[in-house]
Amino acid sequence: MVWHRTHGLCLLMVAALVSHILRTNYCSFSQLMSRSMSNVTYLGQEQAQNIDIELFDDYKFSIDQLMELAGLAVAKAVEKSYPSRGEVLVVCGPGNNGGDGLVAARHLALFNYKPTVVYPKQPSKHPFPSILHQVKAMGVIVSSTLPSDLSPYTCIVDAVFGFSFKGANNIRAPFDTIIPALVNTSVPIASVDVPSGWEVEQGSPDSSLIQPDILISLTAPKLCAKHFRGRHHWLGARFVPPSLALKYSLNLPEYPGSDQIVLI
Repeated sequence: MVWHRTHGLCLLMVAALVSHILRTNYCSFSQLMSRSMSNVTYLGQEQAQNIDIELFDDYKFSIDQLMELAGLAVAKAVEKSYPSRGEVLVVCGPGNNGGDGLVAARHLALFNYKPTVVYPKQPSKHPFPSILHQVKAMGVIVSSTLPSDLSPYTCIVDAVFGFSFKGANNIRAPFDTIIPALVNTSVPIASVDVPSGWEVEQGSPDSSLIQPDILISLTAPKLCAKHFRGRHHWLGARFVPPSLALKYSLNLPEYPGSDQIVLI
């Protein structure tokens, strides 16, 4: 009997020690991820670019991995915000933001939406041809021109420009006509990471640019998101390693359960 009591006490002590070690190693990250929403970290352009570089170089993520997770997050945000399963127009730019939009369109098709993709400039470098092929294989219509009538769409996903964008004066054809059309439509806009045409850090210089209904920030919100006045601000792209979050002092909201998005 004494042996059993001693053995049980030893097990409790070991369990307490293990629990203490785990708390010591991980509490700083947990605390960082669960602080008040009012203290969420907003990234400048250079910080966002550096984090992307580290994800590729130090953590060995591939670009298509990150696009897949980001595009899934965009599709989930659209599903949560516009649950009616209607027609969705996804307008894609030539960069990584456009790749996120292509992936989102594929997932939206799987979610029983009716997506149509506008993709005027289609780069030939990896992984864009493969991602485009996957979208088309889902039966999604891909066009190079914006429809003249946008009224049939439940929402428009703005996946044109991302955090590498240098300002409204740098919008070139054909996006110099596409962006104004998105500004003037009454169809709700869902912008991916940065509303197209906004300065990444300063936001929208005036109301003549896109004012999205929802914004889906990826990895962490950019400084321009402080000027967002729409209905829902989502955070997605749930792939930030704890050590990277600690290095950049990323204070981000905790994702509920296994969800890919969280409201800010």
